[in-house]
Amino acid sequence: MQDYLPACKIVSTHGVRGEMKALPLCDGAQFLAQFKRLYASPSGQGETALLGVRAQGNLLLVRLAGVEDMDAARAKVGRTYYFSKADARLPEGRYFIDDLIGCAVVDADSGQPLGTVAEVDHPGAQDIYTVRDAAGQDHLIPAVPEFIVGVDLAARTVTMRPIGGMFDEPVNGDEA
Repeated sequence: MQDYLPACKIVSTHGVRGEMKALPLCDGAQFLAQFKRLYASPSGQGETALLGVRAQGNLLLVRLAGVEDMDAARAKVGRTYYFSKADARLPEGRYFIDDLIGCAVVDADSGQPLGTVAEVDHPGAQDIYTVRDAAGQDHLIPAVPEFIVGVDLAARTVTMRPIGGMFDEPVNGDEA
């Protein structure tokens, strides 16, 4: 698990007062606005104050301390900034993907191990967990309350109640 996760990548300048356009690498402007500081590296180096963030279409407009004109903003183009997970507040039942990867998945009724969370995708209305079983086969599990009973990040476990067929056919199996 990482302590610092990508927040945004600066893609261009915006105006003459140091504001920058950024590609969001997190949940967007509202999520990023909760942070008072960002970091220039994934190890937490290069702390800088986040002075403002707002949405502009699919991009963010970001203001950072020390970036007060277009020349200073231009020097930041291409740079990725990170946030500290310790500074984040997530709503109940929401988790960082990084924290879920590698968690053991167990059956809520029998306690039997089903595999580990190998990937988390968000193709639509809910996340999809890719659970890799002991044989190395992948199974796609919708992350909805009907299946996911609980997540215990301290114990690194996801408890689920699978339905029939969910673990019968792997998604990476041989096809005829």
